[in-house]
This record gives sequence, C-alpha cells and structure tokens, in this order.
Amino acid sequence: MNMQNPMLFHMHRDVTRRGFLGTLAATMGPLLLPKVANAAPKHPVPRPGINGDYVLKKKDLAKTPKLIPLFDSVREIPEIMDGIHCNCGCSDGVALYSLLSCFEAKGMARTCGVCQEEARLVVKLHKEGKSLSQIRAAYDARFA
Repeated sequence: MNMQNPMLFHMHRDVTRRGFLGTLAATMGPLLLPKVANAAPKHPVPRPGINGDYVLKKKDLAKTPKLIPLFDSVREIPEIMDGIHCNCGCSDGVALYSLLSCFEAKGMARTCGVCQEEARLVVKLHKEGKSLSQIRAAYDARFA
C-alpha cells in the first residue's frame, strides 16, 4: 500500500466493473436527476394555417372501422393536435411534427394504441373547453 498518499490508502486494488459503475451511478446520478426530472416534453408550435385535410378518412380506415370516429375528431381540431408532442416512441427517428402527424400519411395511429389514447384525451379536453395550454398540462401530467 502507498502510505504517502492518504487517498490511495483507502482504495482497493481489485475494483470490479460492477463496483465501479455502481459507485459512478451513486456519485453522478444525483447530479443528473434534477435535470431529467424537470425536463418536460417540448410541444411543437401549431403551424399557421394547419388543417385536417391530410388526416386519414373513412375510406383509408376500412381495415380499422372502429377508429373512424377518433380520426374524424382529430380532423376537427388540427390546430390543437398540431400543438401536442406525441410520446408513443414509435416515431423515434421518423420525422413527425406532432400528434396530428400520427393520424396523417401512413396513419401510424391506426396501429399505435398510445397515439390513440393520447388523441382521445386531447379530444375530450378540447370538448370540455380547455385551452391548448391547459390540454398540454393535463397531457403532460398523464403521459410525460
């Protein structure tokens, strides 16, 4: 043992990878957690002039007819849906702008239950007269 350096006196010679990673997590974790815990999803700004023209229609949903009412509801409030970030994870790596995008083009929301649940909440809150900022707050409390 190196008695000249008091820091080295307390160190063990056999440091395992598991031990090192555990120590690293214990010391660095608290420094990182406040940033992660306070990070709220960044919702997109609704695009000017956005409309529901590209939301899939009844003819596009022949294989999933039970979703027609949901897609119709999304089409009615494009300016709200375009201001909500989708948290489903399906779009990771795919350039989707907002929750509205999940109901357009290939219609990812046809097969994603998370997109569907998120949209149902947004539609419900909008029907209750909530503003976009109120909807975002309720959405973040549930899905973020």
